[in-house]
Amino acid sequence: MVNLSHFIRFHAIRSPDSVAIVYQSDRITYAQLWQRVQDVATFLSEQGVGAGDVVAVFMKNSAAFMEIAFASSYLGAVILPINYRLAAEEVEYIVRDANARIIFADDEFGEIVDSLDTVHLVDEAGQGDMRTLIGTGRPIPEEVPRAPEDLFRLMYTSGTTDRPKGVMHSYQNFYWKNMDHVISLGLSRRSRLLVTGPLYHVGAFDLPGVAVLWLGGMMAIHRDFEVPDTLASIQEEKLNCTWLAPVMLGQILAHPDRNDFDVSSLEWCIGGGEKTPESRIRGFSEYFRNGRYIDGYGLTESVSGDTLMEPGMEITKIGSTGRALAHVRIQIMDDDGAILAPGTEGEICLHGPKVTKSYWNNPEKTAASFHGDWFRTGDIGYLDQDGFLFLTDRKKDMIISGGENISSSEVERILYMLPQIKEAAIIGLPDERWGETPVAIVVVNDGDTLEFEELTQHCRAHLAAFKAPKRLILCDALPRNPSGKILKRILRDDYS
Repeated sequence: MVNLSHFIRFHAIRSPDSVAIVYQSDRITYAQLWQRVQDVATFLSEQGVGAGDVVAVFMKNSAAFMEIAFASSYLGAVILPINYRLAAEEVEYIVRDANARIIFADDEFGEIVDSLDTVHLVDEAGQGDMRTLIGTGRPIPEEVPRAPEDLFRLMYTSGTTDRPKGVMHSYQNFYWKNMDHVISLGLSRRSRLLVTGPLYHVGAFDLPGVAVLWLGGMMAIHRDFEVPDTLASIQEEKLNCTWLAPVMLGQILAHPDRNDFDVSSLEWCIGGGEKTPESRIRGFSEYFRNGRYIDGYGLTESVSGDTLMEPGMEITKIGSTGRALAHVRIQIMDDDGAILAPGTEGEICLHGPKVTKSYWNNPEKTAASFHGDWFRTGDIGYLDQDGFLFLTDRKKDMIISGGENISSSEVERILYMLPQIKEAAIIGLPDERWGETPVAIVVVNDGDTLEFEELTQHCRAHLAAFKAPKRLILCDALPRNPSGKILKRILRDDYS
């Protein structure tokens, strides 16, 4: 049985008093977590949720989020975490495309999910214990066995088209990911993981995320990222590992009170979401004197963490994201799928048991994303003679701002709804805090005008706020190649 709930049961029997989750003032043991999972599974079953049904979660981080995830797996259902920063229109598309049977949402997001069916709002009390919403004491259903190839999660990721794609994660994908991270990171039951990134993201849930609970360790979950709370948690709980987006690490290193905390317990931190500046890697080592910074590379499609930097190589290979993990193969290919020699730039392609096999209900996008059995990441890089991966560019028109993926064509689709826009391109330009931010390069129709405030209001009515352009640049024409494609590389060079 490969259900996520089954290893919670295992540890609840063998070490019931060990702490599994710390959330706010709650210290939840494995025995307590197992009981909570069964109670939530009972509630879901009473709502008609069964094997293969999709359970959507539109919530910030909490103990309740984890209970729902494990309880869904208990019943053989599929968990669908949704980015809580998305706009109502985007959430509705994902929920309907995935055919979600039931939706859990924080009550603060009630207006966003108001138009959807079978929504259960979770209030402040329910964040720590779902039983405040569902009650207890009713007959508990049996676990529904799942097989390695069965689907356990859907995750929608921004692509280069105007709609996000549903990435399908099987239990096999998840457990091979766990094994690779155990091997590379030395995870064990003594692992005490800080989780301050959003659980809808593979960085928090998977890198290494729930793999720590798989081994009987502990997760300290923060609802939001705040520097003082993060550092205080490391000090008080003696946390020894974490994942941080580069923007989070940057805020920690710049905080004026950072030296007021004892962070000596931290042994390592995985970076992710974008290429980490070398200055930030060196700054990490100066502040976390007992820790090492592990630069890495991975995708939602591969359940995170395909390469990780090895101990002792951080400086000699600085700028690299490390080498492939034990059960991951990486090749650099040209557009025809031919393998390129070391040192030659091309598209990064992946192969291995933790890589998704397909996108949800989208055979066309699935076919376009593979060279045979090799997944095409859309990222450009090269392997050196030792097999270390270096990222150099992105083939896809993707902007990564603060660890969040923003599809430029998705934003462009919204821009073209404005009648005065003749041509538009969204590019990412460097930003000291966020890594890069979306910028709109626009050509307006003769006689028309467009103000930045109008553009912003329009975008925020249809998109999450973080996707809205942070600058508007008006120009006379956009550069194009002979086939008419906009040359975004030239735009980035001209305006960066």
